Amino acid sequence: MNPELPPLRWGIMSTGRIAGVFAQGVAASKHGRVVAVGSRSEESARTFAATHGIGRAHGSYEALLADPEVEAVYIGTPHPQHAEWVVRAAEAGKHILCEKPMGLNHGEGMVMVQAAREHGVVLMEAFMYRCHPQTAKVVELIRSGALGAVGMVQAAFSFKCDYDATSRLWANSAGGGGIMDVGCYAVSMARLVAGAAAGKAFLDPVSVSGAGVLHPESGVDVYAAATLKFANNVIAQVSAGVGLSQQNVVRIYGSEGWLLVPSPWVVNRDGGVSTIHLHKTGSAGPEEIVIEGGPLYAMEADAFAVAVRAGLRDVPQMSTDDTLGNLAALDQWRAAIGLTYEAEKAAAFTHTIARRPLARRADVAMRYAEVPGIALPVARLVMGCDNQRSMPNAVAMWDDYFERGGNAFDTAWLYFHGLQERLLGHWLKNRGLRDQVVVIGKGGHPPACTPEGISTQLHESLERLMVDRLDVYLMHRDNPDVPVGEFVDMLNEHARAGRIGIFGGSNWTIERVAAANRYAKRKGLQGFGAVSNNFSLARMVDPVWSGCVAASDEASRKWLKKNQLPHFAWSSQARGFFTDRAGRDQTSDAELVRCWYSDDNFARRERAVVLAKEKGVSPIAIAAAYVLHQPFPSFALIGPRTIAETVSSLECLRVDLTPRDVAWLNLERERR
Repeated sequence: MNPELPPLRWGIMSTGRIAGVFAQGVAASKHGRVVAVGSRSEESARTFAATHGIGRAHGSYEALLADPEVEAVYIGTPHPQHAEWVVRAAEAGKHILCEKPMGLNHGEGMVMVQAAREHGVVLMEAFMYRCHPQTAKVVELIRSGALGAVGMVQAAFSFKCDYDATSRLWANSAGGGGIMDVGCYAVSMARLVAGAAAGKAFLDPVSVSGAGVLHPESGVDVYAAATLKFANNVIAQVSAGVGLSQQNVVRIYGSEGWLLVPSPWVVNRDGGVSTIHLHKTGSAGPEEIVIEGGPLYAMEADAFAVAVRAGLRDVPQMSTDDTLGNLAALDQWRAAIGLTYEAEKAAAFTHTIARRPLARRADVAMRYAEVPGIALPVARLVMGCDNQRSMPNAVAMWDDYFERGGNAFDTAWLYFHGLQERLLGHWLKNRGLRDQVVVIGKGGHPPACTPEGISTQLHESLERLMVDRLDVYLMHRDNPDVPVGEFVDMLNEHARAGRIGIFGGSNWTIERVAAANRYAKRKGLQGFGAVSNNFSLARMVDPVWSGCVAASDEASRKWLKKNQLPHFAWSSQARGFFTDRAGRDQTSDAELVRCWYSDDNFARRERAVVLAKEKGVSPIAIAAAYVLHQPFPSFALIGPRTIAETVSSLECLRVDLTPRDVAWLNLERERR
């Protein structure tokens, strides 16, 4: 061992075959030592400890995590148990090497990664091949241009075993099948190669399509293939299986030649040399490139130990962002072949991903405001429910938001053909939270923007959400051909029937809102209790969608201030304009350029950057804080796709702006 690098003290969680392989790897490593093992039974732990010369054996995983000598844990439990024990290990302050796949899906991955980041521990998915110099050589050849411009990747990892209902490989309850067991390797290699071709650590595909054969009894994939397309025009063909043998190689084709990796995954487990073959265009034969390498699992343990001792947040060979991208691609592959595990279906989520009761956190302070007609104080940051496509991701996102103090959810009849409403309905039912949250629904998107169309959609929304009442109901668009009184009359009928609480309009002009409330007052009816238009520090130059209305102009702001009508701002952060995505060189995505690029918006952005530096936050936090510091009740709708995006959105809650700051940010003052 290197005397300059204290050995990392490992604890091994589980006593299965792969745990034994890793124990042997650590024994051959330069920078590690196994000091304890934990199992669900004392006998199993003692047998494993005796076999591998380990000093202490714990009869429970809890005892292993409580062992003060253990610095890092290797988690080799079955796939569905990873999330619970990664979170527990992070909370115990242990660094974590977790077997692949780290989670059953991207939702589980987000929960684990966030736990590791918040508790300051290193987390790595155990793709041992990523730590071998052969893989580093492949990346080096691609980046050096040895293959020219990379166009195609072919990667397979597949084997044949007989069906056994008791085996984890075939069990639906264990996340069985080829995609999750070995297809994860092929996908990770494809993303690594595409990234190397783009000069990055990895690249996520822009599309994933696939086909597969599912077992008639368990429903897991016997064998499957997928095509991944990347933004840099790299295309990958990947395949996997547990019921079909294939040639487990990687081929990478470029404009100047191609590379064959005969043994990409289990590279000389006990050390020695490996060989890859470079076929250059015009050459008589391939060039054999020989790579020296040590024991495969020892190199994995050492890569992890070096990162920990260096104080890194991630292991460079397999970062947590890389893992999340891989899980997202695997989700898409499984969706393409119709494989959803029973544990991922809506009815199964009566628990959190970490397998513990849902509870408010004490370390995050949400801000709230009272809204007339709503019994609960409403979170100033409202969770938009239009970005989730699966129950695991929805559960991960919404559990996290609720635990951080969030209690307001915005959805609509239109979103993804009703999927978001159904997902939110299951989440509310499974969690028993209906009386603890505020549900904002929307209906009446053209062509159904009529009193009759809105009524039909409202009933459908209530059915999908499995609730009998919405706290706030907003008409998704206005229809100027319909007199405002007809909308007000219809909404009052639903309010009297108890189907909705307060109501209002989204993408309604202030003039039409004012006319609706004049009509309601004249008739002695309930008027608009809220409005939801675009509102952000950056003015919307061109409508994001047809029929969109903004309230960022001076006249709208004055009217909202005078009438104190609650405003729920969509695209409150200008859809990424205040992040690094936006640049004056017009290289951002087309929608960002079309909707937000203007000289005055860039001037606002520059001022947000200045204020962000002063307050120690991000510019996007300043932009969101601007929305929350208006002289009328203002709420920001956020649409995070990941837990990390939720966390970054919450940063705005610790920003206090003075009226002078607000005016200066909006170019109404030259000086603060």
